[in-house]
Amino acid sequence: MSPPLLFIESSPTLPTAADVVVIGGGIIGVFAAYYMAKRGVSVALVEKGRIGAEQSSRNWGWCRQQNRDARELPLASKSLDLWEQFSIESGEDAGFHRCGLLYLSNDDEELARWASWGEFAKTAGVTTYMLDGRQAAERGRATGKSWKGGVFSPTDGTADPGKAAPAVATALMKLGGSVNQQCAARGIELQGGHVSGVVTEAGVIKTKTVVLAGGAWASAFCRQLGVRFPQASIRQSILSVSPVDDPLPDALFTAGISVTRRNDGRYALAISGRARVDVTPQFLRFAPQFVPMFAKRWRSLLPGGLEGVRGGHETLKRWRLDAPTPMEQVRILDPKPDPATIRETHRRAVKLLPQLRDAKVTHAWAGFVDSTPDGVPGIGEVPGIPGLILAAGFSGHGFGIGPGAGHLVADLATGANPIVDPRPYQPSRFGKSAWGKVADF
Repeated sequence: MSPPLLFIESSPTLPTAADVVVIGGGIIGVFAAYYMAKRGVSVALVEKGRIGAEQSSRNWGWCRQQNRDARELPLASKSLDLWEQFSIESGEDAGFHRCGLLYLSNDDEELARWASWGEFAKTAGVTTYMLDGRQAAERGRATGKSWKGGVFSPTDGTADPGKAAPAVATALMKLGGSVNQQCAARGIELQGGHVSGVVTEAGVIKTKTVVLAGGAWASAFCRQLGVRFPQASIRQSILSVSPVDDPLPDALFTAGISVTRRNDGRYALAISGRARVDVTPQFLRFAPQFVPMFAKRWRSLLPGGLEGVRGGHETLKRWRLDAPTPMEQVRILDPKPDPATIRETHRRAVKLLPQLRDAKVTHAWAGFVDSTPDGVPGIGEVPGIPGLILAAGFSGHGFGIGPGAGHLVADLATGANPIVDPRPYQPSRFGKSAWGKVADF
């Protein structure tokens, strides 16, 4: 069963022209479009299915600085402020609140890593507190267990994955932007090598700037333009349970299980890093570039099945612009959750927090987390195609840093001073071999 997702109506008509067209209605795409519309830019957002229906509504909902990669930390810090500002300035509720994130551990090596990150965080102005055994037991008293230590990051928080992207899209439409659901972008038209339009199933939108925020579909879309973007997806499974009377931490991480309270009182349960690897033609093509990352995670990555092939998002095929594409055949990636992972997740959650024993499982779902070889997103203009800005490969971190990433994309698209240094995210870092023209298929 898919996770709950707020439904919104589309704009009444598809525009024939726009300053910028955003492809993809996930959290990155809607925030990018929103920040451009705030600047008076005419924006058309096209989404093949529903706003936020793929990974943007299937994640934990964490908006964190804690334990971020140094390259992503500036975006994470900016995003926390932007999450707060969004609700104030738009009047829309994305479910964001700074509840603080609690990490508990009995592993000395893990605690040492957290302490090391904490020292680095001080240099970046991030507030985080290492907890000794007594403090960890007090903050984690709901577990009824003793802990060697932990971390509490009071300025971090959560937003509601079922509400956030639709809320931003609604705010976008209030600003005059166009939101078009059930409208797949089939490809991009070029004139003199520069972007000149977007071909959708409902017609062509003339534009000089396109933002490709296609999530797990981004690599296959790039392939249609002769561009090789290394991307791999893993399938993660999550469940939610009904509210309980006993107070539990709003957001708790342990090596065994993580628990997140939703705004309606439900709790989302997940095992950090546990996922299935569904082998696809695209996965095999890019596998050598992902070996180092997957090798580090071999204990938590399990062999998958055919869900990736059924999704169609990792095809190596070229498609025509005058005929239905794989994105129209599969409007929403809704892979089956892994039953064994769901059972194990629930078992671990009840063992850690016995208060959940009588809670009913309300939903169980899976989502495809799109990754890059270094685990950091590609954000920036695609080399060789002026006017095409990529914003993809968020590697499971996109929801929390969505506002900052969207703001950065808007800065790049409008020539404004970027909110953070964009160089760490430039797609060109994947090298000439990654971004050269595709010649063999």
